[in-house]
Amino acid sequence: MISPRTGTRARAHRITCGALASALALGFFAGADVSAAPPAVADVTAPDDEGAARLTLSAGRHGVVSPDSSMIATVTIDNDSGEPVPAGQVTVEINRTPLADVDALTTWLDTGDAAGTFTAIGSEESDEVAGSGSATTSVSAPATALDDVDPGVYPIRSRLSTEAGSAVLDASSVLIVRADSDRPVTVLVPITATPADGGLLTADELAVLTAPDGALTEQLDGVAGSSAVLAVDPLIPAAIRALGTTAPEAALSWLNRLESLSNERFALQAGDADATVQARAGLPRLLEPLPLTPFLTPANFADPTATPTPSPAPTAVEPEIPSLEELTEIRNSETGILWPLGDVQTADLSVFDEYLGTDATTILPSTSFSALGSSVVDVDGHRVLAVAADASATLSAAAASDDSALREQVITTGIAQLAFADAMPSLVIGLERDETRSAQALRETITSVSTIGDLTPLSVLEEADAVSGTLLGETSEARADMLRTLLTGEEQLTEFSSILDDPLALLSPERIEIMRLMGVGTAEELAAGAAAHGTDTAATLNAVSVQQPSPIQLFTSAAPLPVWVRNDLPWPVNVTLTSRPSDARLDVRPHTEVEAQPASNTRVKVPVEARVGSGVLDVRFALTSPTGVHIGTDQTATVTVRAEWEGIGLGILGGIIGLLLVLGIVRTVIRRRKERATDEAATASADEDHSTGT
Repeated sequence: MISPRTGTRARAHRITCGALASALALGFFAGADVSAAPPAVADVTAPDDEGAARLTLSAGRHGVVSPDSSMIATVTIDNDSGEPVPAGQVTVEINRTPLADVDALTTWLDTGDAAGTFTAIGSEESDEVAGSGSATTSVSAPATALDDVDPGVYPIRSRLSTEAGSAVLDASSVLIVRADSDRPVTVLVPITATPADGGLLTADELAVLTAPDGALTEQLDGVAGSSAVLAVDPLIPAAIRALGTTAPEAALSWLNRLESLSNERFALQAGDADATVQARAGLPRLLEPLPLTPFLTPANFADPTATPTPSPAPTAVEPEIPSLEELTEIRNSETGILWPLGDVQTADLSVFDEYLGTDATTILPSTSFSALGSSVVDVDGHRVLAVAADASATLSAAAASDDSALREQVITTGIAQLAFADAMPSLVIGLERDETRSAQALRETITSVSTIGDLTPLSVLEEADAVSGTLLGETSEARADMLRTLLTGEEQLTEFSSILDDPLALLSPERIEIMRLMGVGTAEELAAGAAAHGTDTAATLNAVSVQQPSPIQLFTSAAPLPVWVRNDLPWPVNVTLTSRPSDARLDVRPHTEVEAQPASNTRVKVPVEARVGSGVLDVRFALTSPTGVHIGTDQTATVTVRAEWEGIGLGILGGIIGLLLVLGIVRTVIRRRKERATDEAATASADEDHSTGT
């Protein structure tokens, strides 16, 4: 059975930030150096399948210290191996030659190569760490250790050495030396949630997501009390409001909390759909969800205090069903903002203005520009907010990490990337879409940005003067072609849906699924999702059809032909069965109205009349919708007519009846003769007895 358009993948644009965090850990921070370890400690690193020991390093406040100040470095030993890490001495060293740019930063963290020499600024003894254990050592460096270090980003490293002086573990990080800054920094946090079936979140899903430890609750816990700007998918509040009085209490509380937060917010397009691909596909307006009536139960919106009108003619009070606008409203939100993918061209910005009916503010990654002098950019008269792309990706990985030591390392890297943008009068951080961040990781990531500037609401940036910029938008039409293909399928489903009493039962979820597929994700996710959706669409279009009939033997001149209509949809459908014989020897009713029940095969009797005594011919059966749309695949039945057998059968039957009548008459005559003979014999015997007695 085809479910009500539930076969689509769940959320095509979910970003696996956890994997990115792991990649950063492996690429940026050195682990055990087994090749350099002496034989006595060579077993510190266990086989790959048993884990290994790892050293991580962080210094200052998320890597930031003020000039001429003391510093505390935290060195963490995580021993995932089965062997103990021996006691030793932890040393922290700094390279007093600052890294020149982001490329030098990447090289240092990837390879450990940096110009200049390292000098020790502090050391501390460390105890043995048992297998599967963890230990933290704090190393202090006095202000004099950094008195000749100017503001900049410097390589630092830590090393755990045994008593013999052999290195066991080492780690790399950076130290950002900078004076306090009051430049505005804005952090954008997307709030999204993807249902399993691609439509709206169900009551059960909402109950889990908004529970005290649910993913949506974690999102609000992480941003509460901060100046982060929220970008909310309007289908989340729509799913809650659509349940009416049956919405889980936790979900209602979550929605009330969202609306009461002081954070600035704006609405993403429903399903986090990408405006760029819609502009490239030539759509005259942004896609919107269709009315959500299939998701609404009128009884869930009844006013318990309302009473019917008094007699003598009481009238029931009809519940007020919320409109699409009421369901999807993001209260107290900013308007005129779009956050699409980065492959935007100047012409697309003009289309965005037409879509919104106002001068749109578009949020784009810094990689969309040839050069940047500010995060507030004017592109041919269009206002754009440029997100620091590299730092945003790094901080997104930090917000996705549940390992506190690793998270601190990744945050430090993100802050270092931002430190190289000192020429920028303001900064914008846009965290990637991620539905599984923990509250602690998200909160730490947001607050860490305050080390590089003042957390600032979006409204402040919108008032700032813009600097002219030029876009480097790509020209690929692949995504636009996929959207056109999906919309073609939707058009076919729209025609097909005329067989339903309520076409929106099929079309409303379909539109939402398309918008989710067009979400801000990767090209690979879109391609896979679009292919799966196309398969589902084809299955739905073939869910109603005539079953292949078996050969039919017709032994009378008039009789019904049995035809089965298959309906794999979860709703009843109304179709017209069209029957066409191959020639005029068979008179078949041309049109038969059929109401096929959901998830079943419905038998239809089609009256026929043979105009000849015998013959073999074909009857073609087809289905059409009430609007004349062809439905399913036509089928042909072979009908063998033996109408002359009807006369023969009647003759034989008449003969049998006549024979039975003759036999009945003969039997009656014989019985009566026997009775007469018996009566005569009895009379003769009586007469004889009478004569003898006389």
